[in-house]
Amino acid sequence: MRTRGTTTHRLRRRLAVLSALAMGAALAVAVPAPASAAARVDNPYVGATAYVNPDWSAKAAAEPGGSAIADEPGFVWMDRIAAIEGSSEAMSLREHLDTALDQGANLFQVVIYDLPGRDCAALASNGELGPTELDRYKDEYIDPISEILADPAYANLRIVTIIEPDSLPNIVTNAGGSAGSTEACATMKANGNYEKGVGYALHTLGAIPNVYNYIDAAHHGWLGWDSNFVPAAQEFKKAATSEGATVSDVTGFIVNTANYSALKEPNFKITDTVNGAQVRQSKWIDWNYYTDELSFAQALRTELVSQGFASDIGMLIDTARNGWGGSDRPTGPGPETSVDAYVDGGRVDRRIHAGNWCNQSGAGIGERPTAAPEPGIDAYVWAKPPGESDGNSAPIDNDEGKGFDRMCDPTYTGNGRNGNNLTGALPNSPLAGHWFSAQFQELVRNAYPALDGTPGGGGDDDDTQAPTAPTGVTVTAKTSGSVSLSWTASTDDTGVAGYDVFRGGVKVGSTTTTSYTDTGLTASTAYSYTVKAKDAAGNVSAASGALSATTSAGGGTGTGALKVQYKNTDSSATDNQIRMGLQLVNTGSTTVNLSTVKVRYWFTPEAGASTFGTACDYAVIGCGNLTHGVQSSGSTAAGASHYLEVGFGSGTLAAGASTGEMQLRLNKSDWSNFNEADDYSRSTTTSYADAPKIGVYVTGALSWGTAP
Repeated sequence: MRTRGTTTHRLRRRLAVLSALAMGAALAVAVPAPASAAARVDNPYVGATAYVNPDWSAKAAAEPGGSAIADEPGFVWMDRIAAIEGSSEAMSLREHLDTALDQGANLFQVVIYDLPGRDCAALASNGELGPTELDRYKDEYIDPISEILADPAYANLRIVTIIEPDSLPNIVTNAGGSAGSTEACATMKANGNYEKGVGYALHTLGAIPNVYNYIDAAHHGWLGWDSNFVPAAQEFKKAATSEGATVSDVTGFIVNTANYSALKEPNFKITDTVNGAQVRQSKWIDWNYYTDELSFAQALRTELVSQGFASDIGMLIDTARNGWGGSDRPTGPGPETSVDAYVDGGRVDRRIHAGNWCNQSGAGIGERPTAAPEPGIDAYVWAKPPGESDGNSAPIDNDEGKGFDRMCDPTYTGNGRNGNNLTGALPNSPLAGHWFSAQFQELVRNAYPALDGTPGGGGDDDDTQAPTAPTGVTVTAKTSGSVSLSWTASTDDTGVAGYDVFRGGVKVGSTTTTSYTDTGLTASTAYSYTVKAKDAAGNVSAASGALSATTSAGGGTGTGALKVQYKNTDSSATDNQIRMGLQLVNTGSTTVNLSTVKVRYWFTPEAGASTFGTACDYAVIGCGNLTHGVQSSGSTAAGASHYLEVGFGSGTLAAGASTGEMQLRLNKSDWSNFNEADDYSRSTTTSYADAPKIGVYVTGALSWGTAP
């Protein structure tokens, strides 16, 4: 095994190619003087300076327009045993880690990807280990990686791992009985080696204090249906409690790894209807509950917590290739002549079918790596390096164990997994993981947000001018648990792309508008806020002047048009679950955007575990359209130390309308008993009645009820 000393000469030679990267590249949300990674943090991306892979960066910089993104951080793939030691063409794992230290980075990202019988449903990414070679996986792959990552030389790096893309989702959907199932996946389900391998990787790597494990969770176009959604979460829990692993070895999950699903579909909602037909009925959506990765990731996070994962898990979204920009990007919904025309004319994801995954034609670079961009999302990341092929479009002899998958052949008319459609793959592609220049150039051309030097990019490749600092930061509303801010827009030579909001110097959120609501705060507490503007090239402004804002005291009363009704569905006040029925009613004269609404039910857990599981058993609007989770309220009022918060992924509530019944429950993770008798929001009514001690918040401001 190489030591750091034996690799110094090679490292210096490689670094000379990209000396401009010597200081590393900060994530778009990095703050000055990041904290030492030796201390465990909730979100490893906040305040981080991430490693830029010189091998990838040199290839990107050599392509037309590639210099605009050549300094972006991404993941290093350990896709075979030999990758650990490296070769004359590729750096070893130790060399990458040493280079990260030389760059001054404190965040290193690596994909763990070599399970026995790997990727049983896609020949292009088959691996070197046979279905039964679990011992080799442990002894020759995971153990050597673990030994390297545990080296004290790297103790101040936050090391983020992605654990085995596509493996567990294949067990859920492709292991028998469904269109596109394979014998290989049935074999891996039967022998359990995917679950055992993932469990062993989590347990072994999770024992290293500065490692943060994220399990791959496919994407909305794979697991977004009722038949897959909950079974997938249960499968993830099974694997995460195998081979010595526990849920504490899991920092979070990642969606859209190496895929193309749009981050957001801005031109329609899952609840829209056209001529009486729901968007879910369109051919593209095909009864899925989700239209994009952000809504899927946030909903999946809620379900995973309800299955027993920690309430503070975070989600990552791979945005390397899901931008779908360029001249073909729609600017509004399609015609309302039919639901298919409405969706197809408005969707930004331009694939032929959501099941298409190989070297997709028309795709573009997506959002740049960014920390904490949305609630529940730890970061947007680039897991799949742009420009690396998904698979070869024709048979190629190789010694990497990679086969020829017809889904990479642009002439193939498909299978059950993509509705027997054309694949949409680019022609003349090389083996998976090899450089694909034509694809990289197309990704750059179709980037969204656009890159400088490309159509719509607003400038040239040398844009280094930061926007002006935001001014006039003011408080527009506040409650006992939230502060709403607004400010005067910044200006920039190429256009302002958005704003980052900081509380006490730590970034708490981003927005593309000039307003933001910070939630989950403590009553009667002073907080300091600043705002920074950013442009599409990644230039960040100086901070605005600091604004101090003090949250309201507890007990605020809402007077808005919404109200919540409640009924008690649990006859016992001292069992191990809190159960209830809720319905939201719009008593006003205008339609309400449900995505801005949160409902809070306050309670105390008494003794026992401090983490919780939540579940929706039934909802007229569909459980898939709800989010739910437990948070500490910070209140000292009796019976109100915590609250169950229920949100709505999308949709509207018309004037005079009700959401209908929503049956919800929660439990402590150790299933110990509650004593609900003194809970602030509890009532003994067994039929629906107005509930003034259950809060309704609209954009963070109390709209109904009396807060504790």
